[in-house]
Amino acid sequence: MPMSDYVASIRSRIGTDLLLLPGVTAVIRDGDRYLLARHRHSGLWSLIGGGVEPGEEPADALVREVLEETGARIRIRGIVGVYGGEPMMMTYPNGDNVGYVTTAYDCELLSDAAPDMEELLELGWFDRDVIPTLGRRDWIDRVIDDSPRRPGAHDA
Repeated sequence: MPMSDYVASIRSRIGTDLLLLPGVTAVIRDGDRYLLARHRHSGLWSLIGGGVEPGEEPADALVREVLEETGARIRIRGIVGVYGGEPMMMTYPNGDNVGYVTTAYDCELLSDAAPDMEELLELGWFDRDVIPTLGRRDWIDRVIDDSPRRPGAHDA
């Protein structure tokens, strides 16, 4: 999905300078397996999520982002945590510098998911112990470590 009108209006004034933005992240899991997406702009695996638009509730933003990027519906079970700082800073291929503060939500997948092929190239389910071996955004390790263990999850 292209840059929102809100971010584009700010970018027209500040260029590629650092912009701090609110984000949301879906921790979609099935037992000890996590749904990750490989992103087009970086080629790295990460959790699914995106930005919160002005006037939008963060939970609504998450439902919208997951639907836009995967076509799937989710149920939010609770908040895993809120993350920011250096690990959440990045420079996009166009040179835009962004720092995100993201609220990560524990989610359940309610329908089939497929990558949109615009933002996401691939989706995959990965066991918790395999994730550190992937080419990934390192910040997801902390989110996954903080995600609640579910009854019946088979821990390695």
